[in-house]
This record gives sequence, structure tokens and C-alpha cells, in this order.
Amino acid sequence: MTTTVDGTTGRPAFRLATSGLWYRQLNHYPNTGRRVLYLGIVVLATIQLYYALYIPGAVSPTIIANFHMTFSYYVYIIVVGNAVGAFGSLLAGLADRWGRANLVAYGLVITALLVLFGIPNAPNKLSYGIIFSAIAVVEGVILVATPALIRDFSPQLGRASAMGFWTLGPVVGSLIVAIVSSATLSHLHAWQDQFVICGIVGLVVAAIAVVALRELSPGLRDQLMVSARDRALIEARAKGIDLQASLQHPWRQMLRLDVIGSAFAISVFLIVYYTAVGFFTIYFSALFGYSLSKANGLGNWFWAFDAGALILVGIISDRVRVRKPFMVLGAVGAIVMTIIFGSFAGHPNTSYTTFVLTISLLAVFLAIAYGPWMASFTETVEKHNPALTATGLAVWGWIIRVVIAVSTLVLPFVVSSMTPLVNYGTQVSALSTRYAPQLATAAAIDPATQAALNANPANSAAAAKAVGDIAQKEGVSVPVATAKLIALTKVPKADLAYLQAHGAAVENASKAAAGQWKNWWWVAVGGEVVFIPLIFLMTGRWDPRRARRDAAAHEQRVQEELAALER
Repeated sequence: MTTTVDGTTGRPAFRLATSGLWYRQLNHYPNTGRRVLYLGIVVLATIQLYYALYIPGAVSPTIIANFHMTFSYYVYIIVVGNAVGAFGSLLAGLADRWGRANLVAYGLVITALLVLFGIPNAPNKLSYGIIFSAIAVVEGVILVATPALIRDFSPQLGRASAMGFWTLGPVVGSLIVAIVSSATLSHLHAWQDQFVICGIVGLVVAAIAVVALRELSPGLRDQLMVSARDRALIEARAKGIDLQASLQHPWRQMLRLDVIGSAFAISVFLIVYYTAVGFFTIYFSALFGYSLSKANGLGNWFWAFDAGALILVGIISDRVRVRKPFMVLGAVGAIVMTIIFGSFAGHPNTSYTTFVLTISLLAVFLAIAYGPWMASFTETVEKHNPALTATGLAVWGWIIRVVIAVSTLVLPFVVSSMTPLVNYGTQVSALSTRYAPQLATAAAIDPATQAALNANPANSAAAAKAVGDIAQKEGVSVPVATAKLIALTKVPKADLAYLQAHGAAVENASKAAAGQWKNWWWVAVGGEVVFIPLIFLMTGRWDPRRARRDAAAHEQRVQEELAALER
């Protein structure tokens, strides 16, 4: 006779030894301590995932140079990654049938191995792109599975706080990238070292998830839980819930205007966020001459303020029990700060402190909108069918990945001048600074005379003509002009050839880039504007007083239903 561990799964007792590694379902709603533990593991897993996914942004100029990519090729890798990640999100919709915890735990193992061994050893740009896309597929899966777990373990009245902590995943992941890279890039010269560090950390986090992460059984998770006091009622209902009926035609149930419209709204709203993730380092290094370490240092401010605001606004939203007013406030603030930030593109002397203040405020307003949106979106999905939370999140995951892929694909056409700046700008700037006096001397010499000297440095007539040009145009004596010409001849020919080959292209690109980036920031503003009217599609109250009355009415229904079950 088979001995079972529980009546829900009918698992043989001999599987107990491996139950924690594959069979992860809980048949009773956990107490607060264990629930916080599981939520903490989910947040830790999400942070690590995004740490791995966002590393390329911190060292993107070096990656582009190492693999001899054009800027467009690098962008297309991101496009493909988001496209395949979108379909990873769709596959994760099966988590409503398969569960969520194993997707997260073993997805982390795969990601850590790819980051630790795959990318650092990629032999060429195609291999790098394939490995990056593989990581993006796993990210697309976990993008759906982790918020589904957060939803399962958090009642609606604490949902914004819980989702605020979940949203710390991409934000703190970005913050870790910025902190680690800004602290180590000046000491660890190989860009691959950043991936090795992340891969080692990833294996540790994966081990924690594999051993300790659990999830609710379908009978528990597939119900609506408004407050923690619903626990007894949910466990009573779970004994008789028809799981198969609730999972029929999942996509048909979730392809609703409010679900699709809300997902599209947040996707276009976050264009500025994903531009920051992928291109802030390139933007600040190319347009403002910042080193990789300094550019990533700006990210420390952006992500730190974003993280802090997410937690605070989640707590406040749960306290007042509304989401939509926060979304409107965040959207309006983000629009204003994006316009201000974009205006700096044409001002290369903008101070570092000004950037810190501007992007920190931008991050705060993005957080004010996004944390409550995540809570409201899961509540919108639950309104249709709480048993299909992962399917609803899969719709969101697919849409946001498609929007990111399309917007990223468009970026090189809007900002078409970046390839010369990224590929050659740093070297041209360094050579121009090193040889500034000599280059000024070269500019004073007639081009035909300069060509004659290049062809034959011993041409005395050309040398005499060059000295005369220098003396006349710079207003110096003949001996001084002669010394300047001698200094010019000592500049390595390879350096002069590099400047002649790429200097003009970099100069022209530098002039065009500011206006082009301004246009792109206006695209981001457009996405933020579109977000506002689509807020009205989502479920939830605007007025805190009505929200409190709804909660009181729900509590009364719970007590009445529990009393009826006890009879």
C-alpha cells in the first residue's frame, strides 16, 4: 500500500527526501514568518536575475569595441533578446498549471551558468548575441513567475507593498550593476570580470532558491485573498474548488481590454526606464565624455532613489487603499522630469550634480507610478479569474517585451549618429587631448603643403612653406613656428592616421547626437502621456473612503461565509 504525505497530491512518502528540490507545494497558507521568508527569496531571485540581465549596459562601450560591433548591431542584439524573452513570458503562462517555484529556482541555475561560463568565453559577437538571448528567454519566464508568487503570498490589502518589494528586483539589480561596476571597473580591466562576479553570486542565490523556495498548492493560490484574515476561508474553499474548470480557456479569459490596455500602458510608460538600463552608460560617455565608472556612478543615484520610493509608495498605497491617484501623480512628475532631463542633451557642460538631482527625481516619479500599477494590475487580473494570475502576467510580460523590442529597434533610426561616437569617440577624444597643440599647428598648414610633407618629410620647400603658414596664422616668430613643426612631425603616424580617418565622422556625429537624443526623450515623454488615460481601464477606487467601505463589506462577507461553512 502507498503511504501518502498529503491528500492533495497523493505523493508517496519515499519522495520526501527530494520533495524540497522538486515538489514544493504548500497545502496550508504559511504563517507570517514563513510567508515573509518566501517573499524574500522571490525578491532576492528577481534582484539576481536582473543583475545578470543588466550587466551589458554597464560595459556596453567595451563590449562593442571588443567584438567590433556597430552601435546598431549591439542594439539589434537587445531587440532579439526582448523578442525571444516575450515568448518566454508566454510560456511562463503555463505556471498556472505547472506551478511557479521550479521555474524560478532552476531558471536561476541556468542564468548563473550562462553568465559565469558562457558570455566571458564568447568567441565572437554572434555567440555573444545568442547567449544574451538565452538569458533573456529565462528572464521572460521569471518575469512572470516571480510576481505570480508575490501575488500568491500577499493579500490585496498589502499588495502594493509586496509588489513594491518585487519591483526592487529590476531596480536593485540595476543598482548592484552600477555599484559593482563603478567600484571595480578602474581595477578590473577586462569587461568579462563583471560577468564572472555576477555568475558566482548567481550560483549562491540559485542554491538558496533550489533548497528553500516553496509555493501554494493550486487550491490555495487560485482564490482571491483580500486580507490576511481570509486565510481560514481560503483553506476551507480549497477543499472543494474545481481547479480544472477554473483553468479552462485561459488565454480567452485574460485577453480583455483592461488587461491588454493596462499592460500596453505600462510598457510605453517605461520606455525611459529601459533606455536608462540599456543606454545610460553609452549616453553619458558619448555625449558628456564621462568614463564608464563615472557614468555608472550616476546610475547609483537613479536606482537608489527608485528603490527607496518603491518601498515607501507601496506602504502608503496600501495604507490609503487606492492605486490610481499614485499612478497619475507619478506619470505627471515623470513627464516633467523627462522633459527637463532631455533638454540637457544640447548642453555638454551640464554639471554632474544637476544630472544627479534630475535623474533622482525622475526615478522617484517612475516608482510612484509603477509600484501601485503592479498591485492594480494583479487585482485587475484577479477580477476576471484569480486562478489565472500567471496567465494574466504572461500577457503583460509578452506585451512589455514586444514594446521594448520595437522601441529599441526604432532607437538607432532616431539616434543614427551613435556608431562613430561609440566606436571611435573615446580614442579620438583621447588623441585630440594628447596632441591638441600639434593638431592646432597642423590646422594652420595649407592642406596641399601638408600633403607634400606627408609624401616626403625631407621636402625642404614644403617645410619652409609650412613654417611660413604657422608663423602667419598663429602670429609667432619663425623659430617658434619651426619648433612647432618639429613637434608635429614627432606625433606617431598611426595616431595621426586614426584622427584623419575618424576625427571628422566623430565631430559630425557629436554635433548631430544631441538633437537626435532630444527627439528620443520626446518619444519617451509620449509613452508617459499615453499611460495616463489607460489608467481608467484598471480596477480599483480613486477615493480612499470608498476603498475602506469596500474592505469593510468584504470582511463582513468573509465572516458570514465562514459561519455558513461551520454550520
